[in-house]
Amino acid sequence: MTVADLQPAGDAYRPPTDVAARDIMDLAFGLIRVLDDEGMAHGPWIPNLSRDTLVEILGTMFTTRAYDARMMKAQRQGKTSFSMRSRGEEAIGATTAKVMGPDDMCFPTYRQASYLIGRGQDPLVMMNQVYGNAADLNRGTQISGMYTAADLGFFSISGNLATQMPQAVGWAMAAKAKGEPTAALGFVGDGSTAEGDMHAALTFASTYRPPVILAIVNNQYAISTDEEVARGSAQTFAQRGIGYGLPSLRVDGNDVLAIHSATSWARDRALDGHGPTVIEFVTYRASAHSSSDDPTRYRPEDEFDEFPLGDPIKRLRLHLQHLGYTNDQANELDTTIRVMIEAKNDEAEAIGTINTGERPPLSKTFELVYETMPAHLVRQQKQAGLQ
Repeated sequence: MTVADLQPAGDAYRPPTDVAARDIMDLAFGLIRVLDDEGMAHGPWIPNLSRDTLVEILGTMFTTRAYDARMMKAQRQGKTSFSMRSRGEEAIGATTAKVMGPDDMCFPTYRQASYLIGRGQDPLVMMNQVYGNAADLNRGTQISGMYTAADLGFFSISGNLATQMPQAVGWAMAAKAKGEPTAALGFVGDGSTAEGDMHAALTFASTYRPPVILAIVNNQYAISTDEEVARGSAQTFAQRGIGYGLPSLRVDGNDVLAIHSATSWARDRALDGHGPTVIEFVTYRASAHSSSDDPTRYRPEDEFDEFPLGDPIKRLRLHLQHLGYTNDQANELDTTIRVMIEAKNDEAEAIGTINTGERPPLSKTFELVYETMPAHLVRQQKQAGLQ
């Protein structure tokens, strides 16, 4: 992305939620933005958000960035096996978590920790899962960082890419069939849009028109390839929705106000019975793909500093200054959160890590999979001395 690709803040029009997809195809090629470079809000997409709500979103982003950094440090210390961060793209999860309703369901990728934190999850619960200790709600049976929280509307993360999209559409189809006033939000990365599951989801979404938002997080890179590889000859990822007759928006994914407004528009459209929306959130993966990745092999080290959409935390802080929330207040909030994350980590490590402390009992490995345990698992239980 270059500066030439940017649409001026406030320049995009906001259509009614019952608009026909064919009448807004241009919104899949521009960029819906609200905040300018000085942090001022412009245009018809400005959401009605209080300063307190924006500070809460800022706190979620602070928490996510501090949490991610602490878990990466733990991985380097040999206390967990794997770590993935979302530095640079925290605004998407933190903001959409504020939009979706209490009975809605999010089908996340492994970079939506900010959504889970934004829904109120205690970082300690997440840390216990990362360490796989005795307090791990997943009982040590899931990959580090693959969280789940049904009570918070957060479906189990899958390491198999793009599988969440058909599941999101299916969940929304069921909600529609039962007459429930809820919506689903599915996430997929830019690279994973090339998977067949993505196109199966688009087909079912187009055919059955369930209340679902299909969010493509374009963070500029797949595991080690530029987003152009997965995008192919298409101009944008939002353009994918046009071929399926779905309204498609391309949104500044580092602009909290634009994210909130576009997601609210899509959710209102879904709940009013007008069907799905595809949203491409344009952002940047500032960290390595995972703790196993070396991004210096395929991109410049200072590329994030030059990214035209900037750092979402810095942009929200700048906007909040115009609303009377000072830098000193933001710094105090950030410091308080960092102290809290360290305290939570001390508590989690005291229970156990991958190499120390208490672990879930082996017997738990056999539970919560089948209602009636099949014969081969019964045999394995006996072989393990558990019967």
